[in-house]
Amino acid sequence: MSCKIPAEVQNYINLVETGPYRCCKEQHSLVAYIQKVFESEDLYVDEEQLRHYLCLAKYFPFKKLFPWQEFLIALWDCTYKADGTPRWKTLFSMLGRGAGKDGTIAFDAFAAVSPYNPVGHYDVDICANNEEQAMRPVLDIIETLETPGSETKLNKFYYHTKEVVQGRRNKGCIKGRTNNPKGRDGMRSGKTIFNEVHAYQNYDNIKVFITGQGKVAQPRVGIFTSNGEVNDGPLDDYLARGRRILFEGEPDNGFLPFICCLESKDQVHDPENWYMANPSLAYMPHLLQEIEDEYRDWCDHPEQNADFLTKRMGIRAGFKEVSVTDYEKVLATKKPLPDLAGWACTVGLDYAELSDWAAVNIHFRRGEKRYDLNHAWICAQSKTLSRVKAPWQQWARDGIVTVVQDVSINPDLLAQYIAEAATRYSIRMLALDHFRWTMVAEAMRRIGFDAADKSRVKLVRPSDIMQVDPIIQNCFDRGLFHWGNNPCLRWAVNNTKRVRSSRSAGVDTGNFVYAKIEAKSRKTDPFMALVASMVVEPCLGNGQAVELPPLGAFVF
Repeated sequence: MSCKIPAEVQNYINLVETGPYRCCKEQHSLVAYIQKVFESEDLYVDEEQLRHYLCLAKYFPFKKLFPWQEFLIALWDCTYKADGTPRWKTLFSMLGRGAGKDGTIAFDAFAAVSPYNPVGHYDVDICANNEEQAMRPVLDIIETLETPGSETKLNKFYYHTKEVVQGRRNKGCIKGRTNNPKGRDGMRSGKTIFNEVHAYQNYDNIKVFITGQGKVAQPRVGIFTSNGEVNDGPLDDYLARGRRILFEGEPDNGFLPFICCLESKDQVHDPENWYMANPSLAYMPHLLQEIEDEYRDWCDHPEQNADFLTKRMGIRAGFKEVSVTDYEKVLATKKPLPDLAGWACTVGLDYAELSDWAAVNIHFRRGEKRYDLNHAWICAQSKTLSRVKAPWQQWARDGIVTVVQDVSINPDLLAQYIAEAATRYSIRMLALDHFRWTMVAEAMRRIGFDAADKSRVKLVRPSDIMQVDPIIQNCFDRGLFHWGNNPCLRWAVNNTKRVRSSRSAGVDTGNFVYAKIEAKSRKTDPFMALVASMVVEPCLGNGQAVELPPLGAFVF
């Protein structure tokens, strides 16, 4: 069976395929995918419902939706499977800042509680991390309802207070919801919309909001966002799922990925590429001027205007003075680990305070490829733990970190971990920061590591890090790191910045050391443990000619 593609969808498909403005590869793949779905599936488009919905735009300041907005409304709201359920229950939409996400949310919610939605009591909950983001679309609707000239007519179909909008005939309510648990009681969502999901650290609140669905027919979920700086959070999962659907043939299972972004930092220097991140730019000359101004500021002071790339252009790309490497290169470390039993390795250890975090990294090499096993310990009584915006509880459940229920992390825990590793791998050398030895010295000596033996222990100084930094950069650039699935280690990399070493006589040395991007909430210990282990990597040779002792030959 097949269904004719509605004019609003076909119009956007034509714009993507033939111009006049550039579109990213995700958009090209999406329109090809949509055409394939309409050709091969038994679908029904309620064109009367779509026409009524789109006519509601005249009451808003923008008067008419942009082509990409009509495209999404048609697919998400008005395209159904043969059994009458929405073909795409979940819409994921990531666009550059200024494209009109709030306006889209406001219009869509307005239509959902209008008389043209046959599903009664179709509540729309707009959810966000803060009240301003949750309420902005609601306030836009209220402003529309209070517009002179339209107010009298719309009052026949909508009722509103300062916080809630209700369709008089549909009985559905539009509300803004934050993470306050008290605001979730009694939710019966027909549509749940998440605004700026890039700010979500985990799925805790998302799951709670979505569990309010299922009591009303035709439930839908909307995920609207720009790109952001929270790594390994829900946004990354949504992006990865969307790209698997678009490029790897994964079934969409009702997930519609609408992704607009640049593909690389280099593209930002051509203004014609800016349309790839923002499909509204062609219709908003004032926004184009604003982006031009921001681009000039970014070129002059990139370290102070990092949001330009992330928010406007949809790509996370730190600068060498700010981040260790590009986010995509960090994500590329998620490669499977081979059976490392019996391999020669080095061990890196790092902590700032044992009353906070500590980490051990076991580092292997084979030719140019590097393999790392990384584990962290978290002091449950750390004074800064509440400031850590990362899913460390889930990491603990996954065995990636250990939470220590004590006032500090006992060095014997680290020593025991290293000693157990020595029964499986051939540990050639231990490395840690020069100023961190004292606190762990006794525990390390008990398992056979003494700083007095320089062939077994290396106390790392900043000059050592300067020497190993180019090697680390090369490993990231060429995709040589294999870390398995360790989000804690990736998180730590993204918490770290490269800073130039002190300059001599005003001459830039070109050397780098590492530092925390933010001292209290962004921990770097797992990555710095890896750095320490790579400082002593030369003792492994190239990983091919090392003669390995029998498994468990080292006795401590």
